[in-house]
Amino acid sequence: MSQVPQVIAQLVAANRILANQGIVDAYGHVSMRHPENPNRYFLSRSLSPELVTAQDILEFHLDGEPVHPGGPQPYLERFIHGGVYEKRPEVQAVVHSHADAVLPFTISDVPLVPVIHTASDMGLQIPIWDIRDKFGDTNMLVIDMAQGRDMAAGLADHRVVLMRGHGFTATGRSLVEVVKTSVYLPRNATIQLQARMLGGSVKALTAGEIAIRSQVSPTATQMWRAWEYWCQLAGTDTGPAPKR
Repeated sequence: MSQVPQVIAQLVAANRILANQGIVDAYGHVSMRHPENPNRYFLSRSLSPELVTAQDILEFHLDGEPVHPGGPQPYLERFIHGGVYEKRPEVQAVVHSHADAVLPFTISDVPLVPVIHTASDMGLQIPIWDIRDKFGDTNMLVIDMAQGRDMAAGLADHRVVLMRGHGFTATGRSLVEVVKTSVYLPRNATIQLQARMLGGSVKALTAGEIAIRSQVSPTATQMWRAWEYWCQLAGTDTGPAPKR
């Protein structure tokens, strides 16, 4: 039996969760790699995430071209997703967000670091990608594969990349994991900024602490518990539970 209907149901839920949590608004998007064909991924048509339904989910090749041409208008920045999936075969889901709390760290030389345990999925280091470095003055959107691949190169083997004056792109081993990362990343940014306002130094999580927390399976019970909670808040169905 095909897993595609399950993936689409979960992707709809992810859109609603991210909107409810304030991670995306009219803009921003979330995708998931095709469970049966790793050279394709699913992403909504160009639509505000809170409004996404199963009928809005489109299928793309990694180069950003729709599998079924002539359909609804896709997101301009779908190349963010294709660039990551192409470079990182282990990544199963991607979120792109413009969350305000993260933006100061995209334009500052103060690094965004993990300071709270719930944000450990962000990883020890978060690089900043600046589209101007290679492409000069642009509209700052990732609108083709050259830019998507360059952003993915900036991401390298990290879990999150900040985008100068733009937002962030997060990756995950599962849809649940990338949603969790995206929810707690802005909260981590806010807490780090508040701690710096107190004066003195800020203690970040250690590499060892992050490594230990990374041992939790992306489909573990505690991950699904958060997903169910967020779905309840967003007023959306949870979709089928992941295999454990």
